[in-house]
Amino acid sequence: MQAVTFQAPGEVQVEERPEPELLERDDAIVRVEATGVCGSDLHIYHGRVQIEPGFTLGHEFVGTVVAAGDGVTQVAEGDRVLGCYCSACGNCFFCRRGDFHKCDEGRVFGHGKALGSLQGAQAEQVLVPHANLTLRRVPEGMSDDIALFAGDVMGTGWHAIDQANIRPGDTAAVLGLGPVGLCVVQAARAAGAAHVLAIDTVGERLRLAESFGAEAVHLTEGDPRAAVKAATEGRGVDAAIDAVGHPDALELACRVTRKAGTVSAIGVYAERIQVHMGIVWIKALTLKTGHANVIGHVDRVLAMLSSGVLDPGPLVTHHMKLEDAAEAYSVYDRREALKIVMKP
Repeated sequence: MQAVTFQAPGEVQVEERPEPELLERDDAIVRVEATGVCGSDLHIYHGRVQIEPGFTLGHEFVGTVVAAGDGVTQVAEGDRVLGCYCSACGNCFFCRRGDFHKCDEGRVFGHGKALGSLQGAQAEQVLVPHANLTLRRVPEGMSDDIALFAGDVMGTGWHAIDQANIRPGDTAAVLGLGPVGLCVVQAARAAGAAHVLAIDTVGERLRLAESFGAEAVHLTEGDPRAAVKAATEGRGVDAAIDAVGHPDALELACRVTRKAGTVSAIGVYAERIQVHMGIVWIKALTLKTGHANVIGHVDRVLAMLSSGVLDPGPLVTHHMKLEDAAEAYSVYDRREALKIVMKP
């Protein structure tokens, strides 16, 4: 089968790989019909997150179950399904608490040895461990494009809002308007935020955030701190979401958040950074970070996608063939795309 593999920073290739085989009773194999290129993939592409050369990339997928072990009870061969970006056992200490993203046996698709050596989904087929939790049936009538978001990007956006404890009437600032940041904007509005300030430097992304009901603020041509003060009577927002994964974004998030507010750092961090603990401490901020608990949110997110409460459709800017993955990564790297959906 064809699979997109990491070779070196800035280089991916489509190569022939053996088709996966069932290994455990609760494994399934999915024929991939749509897969996405994500900002997390770009961190690997840049060499910021290191994986082994030749490893299959990708952690977003929609497709059809073509094989399932006898322990798989929630989906069956022939079902159209979506996959969450990581697997979870459902039985360990963390899963029993609902923290599926911290499962002792958890593995992330397409991220190499460091995150469980689980081959990725940018391929014609993918092996899915713990399929009863990792997979969900796609609701009738939902497109591949929309379903793809439930297993990662929209699930991550909802997680950011959930851990920031956004309540009806709150104010929020979203720093970084890539696909995750734009999903955070939608999720904040769906959660009842009365005012969302969306901060970025790309005009097209700012306009899209405005169409979702946010106040667009240009990072350098505008004044984000002044805009936040004007919107909150000088207090600062109830919650700020760093959807970038950069020290400057995290510091700005801390500065624009009100006393006793929450900062949700949902952007990827893979290295040490300096945090101004004086600001965090004196303002009594709550700082929340880490992978998104997508498995814990996926059913709720699917329901909101099905009803149209959340609609990531406008974020899909490109459809490409799996065989053109090298060009897809190049396009994404040049920031010429928001979301690229690849089909084998």
